[in-house]
Amino acid sequence: MGNPKCAVCGRSMKKNGRTTAGTQRWRCPSCGASGTRKIDRSAKALELFLRWLLSKDATSELKMSRSTFWRRTSWAWGIWPIAPYTGEVHDVVHLDGIWMRRDAAVLVAWADGHVLAWCLARTECTSAWAALMARVPAPVMAVSDGSPGLAKAARTLWPKTRIQRCAFHVASQVRRHTTLRPRLEAGSELLGIANSLGRVSGPESAARWLADFAAWCSRWESFLKEYTVRDGRRVYVHERLRKARRSLMKVVREKTLFTFIEMQQLYGGSWPSTNNAIESVNSRLRDMLRHHRGMPLLHRVKAVFWWCYLHTESPLSAAEILRVMPADAEVDGLFAAAGRRSGRQSGGPEEYGAGIDWNEFHMPTEFRR
Repeated sequence: MGNPKCAVCGRSMKKNGRTTAGTQRWRCPSCGASGTRKIDRSAKALELFLRWLLSKDATSELKMSRSTFWRRTSWAWGIWPIAPYTGEVHDVVHLDGIWMRRDAAVLVAWADGHVLAWCLARTECTSAWAALMARVPAPVMAVSDGSPGLAKAARTLWPKTRIQRCAFHVASQVRRHTTLRPRLEAGSELLGIANSLGRVSGPESAARWLADFAAWCSRWESFLKEYTVRDGRRVYVHERLRKARRSLMKVVREKTLFTFIEMQQLYGGSWPSTNNAIESVNSRLRDMLRHHRGMPLLHRVKAVFWWCYLHTESPLSAAEILRVMPADAEVDGLFAAAGRRSGRQSGGPEEYGAGIDWNEFHMPTEFRR
């Protein structure tokens, strides 16, 4: 470790006995200044905290008592890991959100095996998605599960980016309406058409799928128009089937179901048709939250932030994290400002979401200054 340098003249100091507490005292032979050396162990404590957070271990399974662990590391909950801005352009970006509770979600952007950006929001509204997209250069194609507000935000911030609706989520939406064992022949046929989306891989199979769906709509059109009168109101008999048909007609009309095939024809190579890449991220995030269940909402949010940061392309060391990352005091100021702008009285972490200027909260450059 070497002898400490004198704070007065900058020369090396020498040992000069100990204090009454037993701490080593150092004295400068040049100017006579003396003092003790304080060893900063906060970086090691942060590393310990992050190892625990990303592991399955409970605090009772650590090589120290629970009280000792929390005494050394509890201050780490006061740090907010923020997304670095690299400016790198990716061909495909996967977008999705993980919900903490009914009014708290973390929106995540993922590409090429690592997290690009994340954003805390109340809902998956247009402004929340815009806050996330503002941190990521526009890709050639974005894959999503059809979250509300995403398409509108993309049209504003990523006007040239093509959107691919996750084929698996489209089929799942149909299955929610038809169930896995439909009792009606029309439902069985539509379920088969939805399940066949996973086998579409080229322009021929896409054209065949569209023809099958159009034929189904034509064949069962009069059947789906059947209605009855209930409480003086006209109600469709097969409303769930109508909803399933409407969900498919929407993505066909928007031309977002087979964007991956158009990309293959334009650029060649393989382009994803599903959001499986980021769904695996959500699965690992849920596993982490389940392993450490019982945390308050703010700790759950920060746990997701930490996971996202440590899975960016080049996360900083623990010592650098302590130097550049904001703490609660700085972020609370942004929350309070958001509360004043929205007319709320409380401020604090309850005021997260679209009201915050996320350009102030996220890194505008690769590293904060």
